[in-house]
Amino acid sequence: MRYLVLSDIHANMTALEAALAAAKGKWDQCVCLGDLVGYGPDPNEVVDRVRSLSAVTIRGNHDKAVSGIDDIEDFNPVARSAVLWTRERLSPENLKYLEQLPQGPIPVDGFLIAHGALHDEDEYVFSPELAMDGLVTSPTTALFFGHTHIQGGFSLRGDQVSALYLKPANSAHTIKLDLEPDTKYLLNPGSIGQPRDGDARAAFAIADLKNRSVEFWRVPYNIEDVQNRMMQAGLPEPLILRLTFGR
Repeated sequence: MRYLVLSDIHANMTALEAALAAAKGKWDQCVCLGDLVGYGPDPNEVVDRVRSLSAVTIRGNHDKAVSGIDDIEDFNPVARSAVLWTRERLSPENLKYLEQLPQGPIPVDGFLIAHGALHDEDEYVFSPELAMDGLVTSPTTALFFGHTHIQGGFSLRGDQVSALYLKPANSAHTIKLDLEPDTKYLLNPGSIGQPRDGDARAAFAIADLKNRSVEFWRVPYNIEDVQNRMMQAGLPEPLILRLTFGR
């Protein structure tokens, strides 16, 4: 079974469709690690598309904020503005869908999916020190997480934690990770709709754990088209500009 692993789509339908087109025919089941909405101009379109994929989906912090599960006091003013804009435009059906998304981590066919850290869905896992707890206590060899918008991850072999830099080069679309025996992994597919690792291309992964491999993908998309729609919608300028730089 090959799994398409999506995360942090953030209401960017153009990036999502580019990723799905690139991955067409290469996966059997889809999983989504949360943050379908927030920041981008296409909240209803993205939720509808993910639902059409029959994806195993968990909630992210933006999904919680938009649906009213969490308040938005901890959000910065730009993110708060996008949450309020999104909340006003989502259909009642899609708001209910986001409200009912399960909290991660949840198991999927021998691996786990989470939005943030294993024990705290809202915690960012940026470093080997922050990854250690999840690597040690995860009951599975592989755990996929999102939230940071940074493609890559961490591994634990013996007592050695290593950071994995798995972003394909600008001239390439994929890079393959072969999973080693006696090693545990926290793996981040990166963000579809708003990368923050210096690469503006949409990021995702395709996992074939039976054959012990994970492909990390980057796919270009029409960023200017998304930015124009964001400007027309009146979304905050910093969110528009950062798409250009993947920051």
